[in-house]
Amino acid sequence: MKRSIVVSGIRPTGNLHLGNYFGAVRNFLSMQEDYTCFFFIADIHSLTTHPHPDNLQASVRQVLAEYLACGIDPEKAAIYIQSDVPEVLELYTYLNMNAYLGELERTTSFKDKARKQPDNVNAGLLTYPVLMAADIIIHKAHFVPVGKDQEQNLEMTRKFAQRFNHMYGARVFPKPKPFTFDGKEPIKVPGLDGSGKMGKSEGNAVNLFDDPKDIRKKVMRAVTDAGPTEMDSAKPEPIQNLFTLMNIVSNPEVAKHYDEAYAKCEIRYGDMKKQLAEDIIAVTAPIRQRIIEILSDEAYLSRVARQGAEKARESAAATMKEVKKLIGFKSLF
Repeated sequence: MKRSIVVSGIRPTGNLHLGNYFGAVRNFLSMQEDYTCFFFIADIHSLTTHPHPDNLQASVRQVLAEYLACGIDPEKAAIYIQSDVPEVLELYTYLNMNAYLGELERTTSFKDKARKQPDNVNAGLLTYPVLMAADIIIHKAHFVPVGKDQEQNLEMTRKFAQRFNHMYGARVFPKPKPFTFDGKEPIKVPGLDGSGKMGKSEGNAVNLFDDPKDIRKKVMRAVTDAGPTEMDSAKPEPIQNLFTLMNIVSNPEVAKHYDEAYAKCEIRYGDMKKQLAEDIIAVTAPIRQRIIEILSDEAYLSRVARQGAEKARESAAATMKEVKKLIGFKSLF
């Protein structure tokens, strides 16, 4: 029997990369076996940056195909497009009536986005935590897998859920908790620029959809130094990041070989990068092929999206019926 409900949003902002795959997607695959899962592509959230309609639609298709190619099973979990579930926007509207300007202005996500796009500080940016809350509690979720950057927004979701329950004197919504993957920390995949984590906006990522030629180019450009000058010396961050990547994608014996070469001051970064590139290609090639196959099958993509929307709307409609009754909405006809 499936356990508690888990909800996770996916922004259609470009291709999935190795960081997404090892940091989250592989965990989703285990979650869908044991939990009732709702995975949604957050196309409404993306409107805060005003994407062109053509770009938005292409990104939604690409992201849906990539998650399916990675192993999300639409028979086991609901994977749907956010805008296909209008009940989410209805709940978002009701929650906004009890979300306050001061608390929204103080959120880190709003301040960061406002700083990054000062000419486009729209109301959607301000109320992003409210829409996120609606996405989650409309399915009465118990858990949400979140990164550090979203922990404050999840805390606000808990606040909005509790506020609604208190206001209307009924325990409609659980207070969702962060999903901890049985206490294990998600794998943190470093970028190729020698600092920080792999990310789309940082331009330091290897995408699952990259072809082998592009992967080799990206890896060969990865930041290195002149090499160690003392035996058993510590690795500086850019070099450690390269070894971390190798530990993630390569055979343990291969990683051990280059680690020992570094310790003996015999490391040849060019050889290591070539090996790393081929190991990344070995991981991504089957996924890339599956993405291509799924993108070429419009009927399958349409069927998955429709099936996911039906599952999500069934769950959302049940919640909204309860919510509207508590608020006092009653049809006069």
